[in-house]
Amino acid sequence: MGSGTAVEWLAPSSLEEALALRASRGADTTVVAGGSFLAILMNQGFVQPTSLLSLGGVGELRGIAVVDGELRLGAMVRHRDVERDPVIRRDWPVLSLGFGLVASPRVRNQATVGGVLADADYASDPPAVLCAVGARAVLRSPRGERQVPIDELILGFYETCIAEDELLTEVRVPAVLGPAVYRKFRSRSSEDRPCVAVAAARSADRLRVVVGACADVPQHYPDVCAKGSEGPIDAAVAREIGSAYAQRMAPLSDSRGSAEYRRRVVAVEVRRAVEMLGSDSVGNGGGRRGAGANR
Repeated sequence: MGSGTAVEWLAPSSLEEALALRASRGADTTVVAGGSFLAILMNQGFVQPTSLLSLGGVGELRGIAVVDGELRLGAMVRHRDVERDPVIRRDWPVLSLGFGLVASPRVRNQATVGGVLADADYASDPPAVLCAVGARAVLRSPRGERQVPIDELILGFYETCIAEDELLTEVRVPAVLGPAVYRKFRSRSSEDRPCVAVAAARSADRLRVVVGACADVPQHYPDVCAKGSEGPIDAAVAREIGSAYAQRMAPLSDSRGSAEYRRRVVAVEVRRAVEMLGSDSVGNGGGRRGAGANR
C-alpha cells in the first residue's frame, strides 16, 4: 500500500453490523478498538490495511456487568474503567491493579480490554493477570459464539486464534475464590512496559503462576505450581517455585533486559508473588502491595 493510498474507514453502529462487516471483509480489514497499539504498528509499516473496522460506535461492547458471580467486560471497556470501577476494585482488585499499571492515564483512557488481547503484544500487563485468574475471551461471528481461555487465545508474537470472520466481543472472569497478586518489574521508566510481569492466584486446591513479558506467550507451569497447591506456602516453597520457573523459561532479550537478566528477575518476582499468597499481606484479589517496582 503506497503512502497516498486512502484507507477505507468502516464505522458500524451495532454489533450485528460489525459482525457482518468483519465476516464479509475478512483479512482485508483491520479491527480498531482503542487504536493505541495499532497506530504504532501502522506508523512503523508493520500493518498496512486497506480498510479499518472501528468498533468505537458499538455501544454493546462497552458494558461491565456481573452475571451469576462472573465478571463480564465488553471488548471496548477502557483500561481506566477497569482500574476505577468500584465493583472490580472491591471483588477483583487484582484486575484493577493490573490494568491500572499500564503506561499512563492518557494511554489507559484509550486502550481497551479487547484490543490488548487481540493485539497479543507480549510486553503488556493485562494478559498475565487475566490468565492467572482463569479469564476467557468470547469470540463471535455469524457462525456463532465460542469461549477461549486467554492462554489458548494468544498463540505467539502478535498472533491469536481469532478467525478472520470473528470479533473478540467480551472477556469473562470467574469469581475470585482466593488471593491473587500482580507484580510488575520495570527496568526503565515508571510508565514503561514490564520487563517481567508475574501474576499469581490461589484457590483452595490450586496455585496458578503466570509470567508475562518474557516470551511470545504468557508462561505457566502447572507441574511446578503443584508444589504450592496444597498445604501452607512457606519461604522454602516460594523459593523453589521461583527457581523452577527461572530454570524452565527461555526468556527473550530486548531493550528492557537480556535473557539472563530476565531469568534472575523471574526467580525473585515469582518467589515474592508466591510468598505474598502464603502470607497475610494480600486479601482476596490482591492490592497495591502486589505492584513490583524498579529494584
